[in-house]
Amino acid sequence: MKRVLLTVAGVLILVIGIALLVLPGPGLLLVLAGLLILASEFPRLERYVDPVRDRAMKAAEDSVSSPLRIAGSVLAGLALIAAGVVWGLVRWLPLAGWSTGTSLILSGIVLLVLLGYSYRRVQARRG
Repeated sequence: MKRVLLTVAGVLILVIGIALLVLPGPGLLLVLAGLLILASEFPRLERYVDPVRDRAMKAAEDSVSSPLRIAGSVLAGLALIAAGVVWGLVRWLPLAGWSTGTSLILSGIVLLVLLGYSYRRVQARRG
């Protein structure tokens, strides 16, 4: 039963991560999380974990490589949160409602948290 639950959770997180590669959100990190879960049950998948981890960490470091990128990322996170509130409140928008709004708000919050984490990590390496 545990293996089935972990497999379903891993596949679900992996699929959401793949979708978020083209949608707003932390796609690469969710792909990594899904792979880590699946690799715990299917060791042959471990060979995919390191390349995805390396790309995710490189993307995180690139996002804080300059003040302009940091400002752009912060604005993008705030824009996602604002868009989520608008989508939750304005009923005539396509796919309007709090389900869409909440996903946008959560994407913005995750982006800001990951940005802070990336910034601290890069600063620790430099210092």
